[in-house]
Amino acid sequence: MMTALMIIVFTLMGLALLFVARKFYQKSIRTLNRLQMDHVYTNIAHELLTPLTVIAASVEQLRKKEPDHIMDYALMELNVERMTRLIQQILEASKSQAGELRLKVAQGDIIEFIRQTALCIEPLMHKKGLLFIIQCEPKSMMGWIDTDKVDKIIYNLLSNAAKYTRTPGEVRLEVNMSKDYDQVIIKVIDNGIGIPADRLKGIFRRYYDGDYRWLKEHGTGLGLALTRDLVVLHHGTISCESIKGKSTTFTVTLPIRKEAYDVSQIDEEHPIDLSKPQHAIIDVEAVNRLVKPELMSECREVEDQYRILLVEDNEDLLLLMASLLCKNFNVLTARNAQAALDIINQHAVDLIVSDVALPGMDGNELTKTIKSSPEWSHLPIILLSAKTDEEERKASLLVGADDYITKPFRLGDLEVRITNIIENRIRIVGERASLNAEKEPRKLTPDEEFLQRARDCVKKHMDDSEFDRDSFASEMGASASTLYNKLRALTGMNVSIFIRDIRMKEAKRLVETQPDLRVSDLAYMVGFKDPKYFATCFKKEFGIQPSELIATMQKT
Repeated sequence: MMTALMIIVFTLMGLALLFVARKFYQKSIRTLNRLQMDHVYTNIAHELLTPLTVIAASVEQLRKKEPDHIMDYALMELNVERMTRLIQQILEASKSQAGELRLKVAQGDIIEFIRQTALCIEPLMHKKGLLFIIQCEPKSMMGWIDTDKVDKIIYNLLSNAAKYTRTPGEVRLEVNMSKDYDQVIIKVIDNGIGIPADRLKGIFRRYYDGDYRWLKEHGTGLGLALTRDLVVLHHGTISCESIKGKSTTFTVTLPIRKEAYDVSQIDEEHPIDLSKPQHAIIDVEAVNRLVKPELMSECREVEDQYRILLVEDNEDLLLLMASLLCKNFNVLTARNAQAALDIINQHAVDLIVSDVALPGMDGNELTKTIKSSPEWSHLPIILLSAKTDEEERKASLLVGADDYITKPFRLGDLEVRITNIIENRIRIVGERASLNAEKEPRKLTPDEEFLQRARDCVKKHMDDSEFDRDSFASEMGASASTLYNKLRALTGMNVSIFIRDIRMKEAKRLVETQPDLRVSDLAYMVGFKDPKYFATCFKKEFGIQPSELIATMQKT
């Protein structure tokens, strides 16, 4: 009995030791893999800096050769510099982990340096539509700090606050001194969405999940970890207090007396240069250029163009898509799904382009909501996603998306897909109408009666060049928005295109029955003031110039 018990005990002890050894081995392997991967990432980061430099130089060359595209250059420059900053952050984090970060403190007005550095970040706040407040008390204080480390700390904390604060919101920087004036206390306070209590303890951990806040924002998991490392390297402390849904406060305390640092960490020869407070904040100038009102795209509503809604939480991509697509479409924009629903409830829209990864309600949920509504179910939707998995694509198509495009994509391809979807809708509706017309006479439905009245109304004013959307709506006894929504739902066309479509068909009929007409007379007969514009519309509709069709009909 005793022997059997000892065998069991020793067996259990052996299993326990084996379990512990296995865990230790796995942990060692994971650590080794992490170190190897960090080495790989560092090498890749170094290699990426070269092509980014080439791209930046190419943008500068283009700016000189073709200076008209100011907005496009500003966006390209902004994102090149952001990528450069992210790569530098990876390299800095790698140095920190390897113990290679070095501290060099210099003497100067630390309060003024912090204030000037924070002012450089103001364009980021302005771009986000946030109120940015800087409070420094006292206004000036001499001390010793490493300016390279401090402006990275300030940038990371302020950009993080801006990222997680909704518009309109407020970000506040408070700078004070300790009672003995031997430490500077920096506080970054926002009234954003906050951090859940159970997540607070992990926010300074490297590679921490970037969407710890429910906004579904994504990050590298390095920003706050690197900030903590820089603070600790600077012999300081950092803490965070947060109330979910209300506010977050980061507090950094740094010693400023010379005696707080080793001799090897003190730079006596180079005092703090207040004219260079932003050497770590390389993308601020690009943002500053980007938010100037005169650089914003002046896209105005054009009556004959289709109206599309772009839903994208990345402001730069949203701006870029809008500036390109507004050349051929009327463009509305939204930063989240709820804003998109509010827009389609107030404005007539012909097509929606939406990102899948939206904050709050995502693109799939937005699509499902729209497609389940009798009023909006006809709206075609193109979804954009960084996920290339076939399952993700199927999931989006199953909820009703008409197309699914993976990032990165060419904006020209997106424009082609938008045009194809809209034109296919119009073609299908037209074919159905033709088939119905060929069938035996029957009682018209209310929708068919409405369309017949609309066609008769346009034909009645065929030669009236002043007959426009408002005149049409008035004669139909409907508001302009009601007429728009009705025609869009039944034909896929907006009001102006519906009128033009009928006029084009009548012009073709007139050519076929009266081939001796001149192009100018034909244009006036179907309500066009400008024969050249009429010829352009005719060619776009039928693929042939009216003069060519007239010549062909005369021969036959």
